[in-house]
Amino acid sequence: MSMKKNSNNILASNRQANHLYIISDTIEAGIALQGTEIKSVRAGKINLRDGYISIKEGQATLNNVHISEYEQGNIYNHDPVRPRRLLLHKKEISRLNKETVAVGMTIVPLKVYLKHGFAKVLIGVAKGKKNYDKRESLKRKELNREIKRSFKFSQVH
Repeated sequence: MSMKKNSNNILASNRQANHLYIISDTIEAGIALQGTEIKSVRAGKINLRDGYISIKEGQATLNNVHISEYEQGNIYNHDPVRPRRLLLHKKEISRLNKETVAVGMTIVPLKVYLKHGFAKVLIGVAKGKKNYDKRESLKRKELNREIKRSFKFSQVH
């Protein structure tokens, strides 16, 4: 039995989240999927870009995440953007709710991956970045890239 690395099981990631938000905390949650949704998720036909998590009446819900219809699903197919319940403990839901009460805080999906055959989503408590924060992080990223490039060049020659 060979163990796969977790990075091989990543089906979708929200790369834009790190650009738009400052992620302060992450939690792993299960997703309650119905019917053919898991087949589409395993095929990687999921888009997290506009997704967000809302908490109402003690339930965490994954909203605005697009899971494409399964091609062989015919009449059993699902609605691509329906709200999906997240499987979390009550303590985790209440903690997330307390953290998002603060002004400017939101919960966003970061990655969807398989773990022991089940679809899991990594969610992050985030605060929106201002435009100057985005420019600063781009400058820092470019500077690190230049440093690595010059270091690599100096080792070769």
